[in-house]
Amino acid sequence: MSFIGIIPARYASSRFPGKPLADINGKPMIQRVYEQVVKVLPLVYVATDDMRIVECVENFNGNVILTATTHRSGTDRCTEAIDKIQLDRNIRFDIVVNIQGDEPFIEPLQIHQLISCFDTPEVQIATLVKRFSVDEDIFNPNTPKVVVSRDGEALYFSRSPIPYVRDFDHSEWTAKHIFYKHIGIYAYRADILRVLSNLVPSSLEMAESLEQLRWLENGYRMKVTETEYETHAVDTPEDLAQLLCKFP
Repeated sequence: MSFIGIIPARYASSRFPGKPLADINGKPMIQRVYEQVVKVLPLVYVATDDMRIVECVENFNGNVILTATTHRSGTDRCTEAIDKIQLDRNIRFDIVVNIQGDEPFIEPLQIHQLISCFDTPEVQIATLVKRFSVDEDIFNPNTPKVVVSRDGEALYFSRSPIPYVRDFDHSEWTAKHIFYKHIGIYAYRADILRVLSNLVPSSLEMAESLEQLRWLENGYRMKVTETEYETHAVDTPEDLAQLLCKFP
């Protein structure tokens, strides 16, 4: 199977404008992400809507493609990017890996775990989860939770803790049940990715503001594999300052 990594990178973040270009010890954030991903995937592209990011990626000799400014999500941006890349290179890719452009410290083993899900032909979409530790805040709505079936497929995602642990105080929930947080990296079969981008927003998606619920609500199956590695997304300048203390 042929794999390609695409890193969606948008300039106009409301909480952190210009985030992909933020300096991390002498390198822009998008370069840090790119360098982690190319340790695993043979071909990687940054997909962006801004020429400043295009120029940045070209300066470190990375692959980059300019996409529309109107995309609602990274998934939609990946769809436009893969179509353009396949046309430019005259190559068809089987699996598209969507890596968040604001995770400069992504662990390459997470990408290995994700692409290994496609060893079986019936897998349409894959993503990662990580167990909450007993002292983590499962009630933080900024950390999506997921419940998983016995055969390792996502059943539902929520900003609320799921499941509800009846008859116990909230402080005891993580001791009584294993809760999983969603690690927001995806891989899709290329033909499935195109279909996903054409789906209209669903009621569950709009209620939770979680795009992946649209896919489940429309009957698409999502393979889940568990990782031991944490996600370190940068949403604000404060997030970046905290991460620089952890990863000098």
